[in-house]
Amino acid sequence: MLIPVLAGASTHARICLIAGLASGLLLPGLAAALVPWLPQMVAALLTITALRIGHRAAMGAVGDLRWGLVAVAILQMVLPLAAIGLLTLFGLQDTPAALAIVLTAAAPAITGSVNLALLLGLDAGRMMQILVLGTAAFPLTVLPVLAVLPQAGEPQLVIYSALRLLAVIVVATGTGFALRAWLFPHPTARQTQALDGASVLAFSFIVVGLMAALNPALRDNPWAVLNWALLAFAVSYLLQLATLGSLRRTALRHLAGPLALGAGNRNIAIFLVALPPEVLAPLMIFIGCWQLPMYLTPMLLPQLYRWALQDE
Repeated sequence: MLIPVLAGASTHARICLIAGLASGLLLPGLAAALVPWLPQMVAALLTITALRIGHRAAMGAVGDLRWGLVAVAILQMVLPLAAIGLLTLFGLQDTPAALAIVLTAAAPAITGSVNLALLLGLDAGRMMQILVLGTAAFPLTVLPVLAVLPQAGEPQLVIYSALRLLAVIVVATGTGFALRAWLFPHPTARQTQALDGASVLAFSFIVVGLMAALNPALRDNPWAVLNWALLAFAVSYLLQLATLGSLRRTALRHLAGPLALGAGNRNIAIFLVALPPEVLAPLMIFIGCWQLPMYLTPMLLPQLYRWALQDE
């Protein structure tokens, strides 16, 4: 009974994503109840993603270290450091918007990026590798970013947060890999579809809690929500456009799609297990708005990806 339900979720992934967004907006009581559990839900989503990927994909990622680590370093360390420098130049480094931009640029690809890749017809295997490498390297790439970010706090807090996040990643992904080896060492096509469905459902469920701040904010200050939403769409879609545009005529053209998807769909929610609540409190509306461009990417940007990756 469960496998057909999960397979159905995989088949109707777009509907599940939209349902998650709608639930976050229309069910404020449920969204608020899920907020205290967001760190645990993020860890659970990492476990489900590792279960879907399996350790073999992780080893495949290790085999692609030459291009993968360079890409991860640029996307998760060079880019946010450059953003801090530019924002400091204009005296904006202490603003909530600056914190949102920098943390977004420093985060790895969202755990649901594999599902987004499948929905866009991109190479899901490459997307898995980018996800694995980016998430594994995150505790290292984020340290220099948090060290120069004014809002991050004392260096001891930065080191503690990175170590705590590394522990969460190791435990969550290790559990997922172990479950995969035990339960699905050689999954059938039907089982793979069911695992995709489980990932889609978890991805769709967590967005309900992530959007908890949006419903009251829409009632109290809709213009602030609009501004945060415009920032979210601009950051996400400009990063995807810039990555596609810069790679589509290079030797890395075959990686342009997954890298662009990873660049513009970042797991800022991972900071919920890395930074104290008081640091992230000003960003909860943005975190809710950030889900909109990500979850709508398969619906709004397929033409962009087809244009960028079409045969010359």
